[in-house]
Amino acid sequence: MPYSQLISPQSLKQILKQPNLVLLDASIPPVAGIPEPEHGWPQVTIQGARRFDLNDNFSDRHSEFSHTLPSVEQFQQSARALGINRDSQIVVYDNVGIYSAPRAWWMFKAMGHSNVAVLDGGLPNWLAQGYAVEPAQHMTIEQGDIHCSLEPQYFCDYRDVLKAIDDDDTTIIDARAENRFLGKTPEPRKGLRSGHIPNSKSLPFQTLISQGQLVEKAQLQQSFAEIAQTNQTLVFSCGSGITACVLALAADIAEFPNLRVYDGSWAEWGSNEQLPIS
Repeated sequence: MPYSQLISPQSLKQILKQPNLVLLDASIPPVAGIPEPEHGWPQVTIQGARRFDLNDNFSDRHSEFSHTLPSVEQFQQSARALGINRDSQIVVYDNVGIYSAPRAWWMFKAMGHSNVAVLDGGLPNWLAQGYAVEPAQHMTIEQGDIHCSLEPQYFCDYRDVLKAIDDDDTTIIDARAENRFLGKTPEPRKGLRSGHIPNSKSLPFQTLISQGQLVEKAQLQQSFAEIAQTNQTLVFSCGSGITACVLALAADIAEFPNLRVYDGSWAEWGSNEQLPIS
């Protein structure tokens, strides 16, 4: 049975030798007060992991904003270079726990590849179980044959968000820390206004995580039910489109069916004086 949301370290260990498994390390340096992880690429990796570089190969190099979704052509070329095939079971992790890996997960979904899962608790949880790690290995990777086709409902832009502000069928949810949402603390990126998108709701991504892992499904469902309805479209925003995808993963597990990530997030919204803020 393919994995398409979360996978535990125990389950990953059982399939680690399967020939169609592709294990990706999607770690990026954390921001906004998140402690720097103790271990990470390239010194400490799960056996066979390949580097999914969110800051380079898997971001639009022509965008003024970091972590913007690349073109289908760039994504497909970079994914094939990692040896990813149409039948690959992808497992992606990061060295914070649950932080940047869901961004990679959401991007693969948007590009039409559904057999992709996030390692719950990431590298720290893998280490906590006492499982083996190794330095990153130089490997000769055979070109993959993954075929990518953008499914546009996964991402949206600022024009969609502007329409969503007054749409009763949509709830905009912000993954940033509450003090950033309220404009009480400055943004970590220079030149950005403080505040939030009008009519948006605050759901800091870290409130959905306990000891580096997502909380139980019932708790996720309760957290979303307090601010949205299951028949609504949920639009997720954050600083630069990374932790918005943590909310997307959590809402998917909580069985909210209509989910979108605002790709530009506050990096775009907060820098554009023409866009309203609260």
